[in-house]
Amino acid sequence: MLAWIAYLTVAIVWGSTYMAIAMGVESFTPYGMVAARFTVAAVLALGLGRLRREPWPPKREWIHIAVVGALLLGGSNPLVSWAELYVSSGLVAVMGALVPLWLAVFSATKEPLGPKGWAGLALGLAGVAVLVWPSGGVRIHTGGLIAMVAAPLIWSWGTLHGKRHIHGGGLLTNVGLQMATAALIGLLVAPLTGGLLRAPLTHRALLAVLYLALFGSVLAFSAYIYLAKAWPPAKMGTYAYLNPLVAVLLGSLILHEAFGPREILGMAVILAAVALVQLRPKAAASAPEGADV
Repeated sequence: MLAWIAYLTVAIVWGSTYMAIAMGVESFTPYGMVAARFTVAAVLALGLGRLRREPWPPKREWIHIAVVGALLLGGSNPLVSWAELYVSSGLVAVMGALVPLWLAVFSATKEPLGPKGWAGLALGLAGVAVLVWPSGGVRIHTGGLIAMVAAPLIWSWGTLHGKRHIHGGGLLTNVGLQMATAALIGLLVAPLTGGLLRAPLTHRALLAVLYLALFGSVLAFSAYIYLAKAWPPAKMGTYAYLNPLVAVLLGSLILHEAFGPREILGMAVILAAVALVQLRPKAAASAPEGADV
């Protein structure tokens, strides 16, 4: 039951964070937002971990915790933020639905994709092509496209690294250390990439970053790490099916983002591709034994 609660939290809350990121980058640079968001989130997560008297992870795992924090929160996350400077939040969320597909691809050496898996991979690439194909003289920003493709790839790789190499420590403590790593990266990189702010700070941007820190980071990221322990990668990664639906709805209603027939077709093709990968035979789709975060 707790795993399902974590699953719904990740699916719904992370769906809403695409809108919050779009609001945040109105004032913050991508790495400025990483620095602000994860500094607050790391302090909260580590503080809660100490209040719960959680154990610290063994020293041999600290490097792996830092790697996961750097890849997921210090690498993939700012790529999403940067993409949203040029592309609608709903479209970025659709591309994020490729996470379970990449999880399956990176697990293919131990768990072969099989015919359905490879067909799903090809269909997913076709869905991306539908989304980015120039239409009516309008082209998707090249850098934004690269960031949208790279973000779920890096996220998936980092998730599997954590599952294989991190086994000790308390949930909030490990999450807090990963966020502290990202915050440090943000503080170091932000001055080299435009500073903390790209425009005057607005109340909307500030509230968005606070929402990202409290709900997107402490709540949903903790739920994600817990879910990665409780469920195999193929099943756990299906949260990305729901993220685009929430993101598109909020982006259309609140941010008034355009989402026309081509975007709907591309989203449908990508989600169908991910579903095809997940529906491959159980022997091929099962998670590797011993995988844990």
